[in-house]
Amino acid sequence: MGLIYLDTCLLIYAFERHPMFGEAVLSRLDQVAPERLAISPLVKFECLVAPMRDGNLVLQRYYEQGLEHFVQLPMPEQVFVQGAQLRARFGLKTPDALHLATAQHHGCEALWTHDQRLAAASHGLAVNVLEV
Repeated sequence: MGLIYLDTCLLIYAFERHPMFGEAVLSRLDQVAPERLAISPLVKFECLVAPMRDGNLVLQRYYEQGLEHFVQLPMPEQVFVQGAQLRARFGLKTPDALHLATAQHHGCEALWTHDQRLAAASHGLAVNVLEV
């Protein structure tokens, strides 16, 4: 079984216990062996913006410590070139194109997201796990 790349929105829902989606995401994550769940530096970047902006050191540390439990996938230059191609072809936002390119580059089995546009552009790789 391969890696599952996690989109940032899912982790924010889980870590911050989003009232509508938090438990659903946590339930999905619990169904997978932890060594199969992967993130990139971009996921960490996106998760840390709000706590840093708000000066919420407790939440910032919570993210930093929690994110260490996931497989860390690097983002070499090829990911950025592939991301540019995806952005140009499908009109994805830059972060979404980079998430998809990272998952593709590393041969991930799936990219879990809550973004229907990302799911549509991925030709089956990205799955909106909150719609299933």
